[in-house]
Amino acid sequence: VGGDFGSWDKDPEDETQGTQMGFEPDDALGNPAGYSVRLDYDVDSPNPAYNGFWMKLAGEDARDFNTLSFYIRGDAGKGFTKRVKVELKDQTGRPSPYVVANVTGEWQKVSILFEKFRRVTDWSRMNEFVVVFDDMNSRPKSGAIFIDQVTFNKE
Repeated sequence: VGGDFGSWDKDPEDETQGTQMGFEPDDALGNPAGYSVRLDYDVDSPNPAYNGFWMKLAGEDARDFNTLSFYIRGDAGKGFTKRVKVELKDQTGRPSPYVVANVTGEWQKVSILFEKFRRVTDWSRMNEFVVVFDDMNSRPKSGAIFIDQVTFNKE
């Protein structure tokens, strides 16, 4: 899945928080020519802070699927949060969140049944996949996470 993508910040004027997105030659499936998305996040701010990564889904019809899957790992050298919020949005644009727990420094596949995304009402026109780092869930409040192979599956 996927179309346009990038990082976002709650308040771009607040230089004490943000997410920087990049690409790393570290493919979750071991493809030597593959890359993953690296997200360097910082929510250690005196102000309320949340930021992350977005990927447009271009109205993809997900009715033939029942699971969102992706690979995730933390950067052991920089540190990383063990809890990451992900969201799916249909054409209404309302976020439907799910918190992924137990992130480790090794690649692991995460599979989330669609029924966990209770606010999605129209699976025929999906709008966006979002990763959220926030000052409530992210410990430590700065670090790096890798994401790869975001797909809709039938499991």
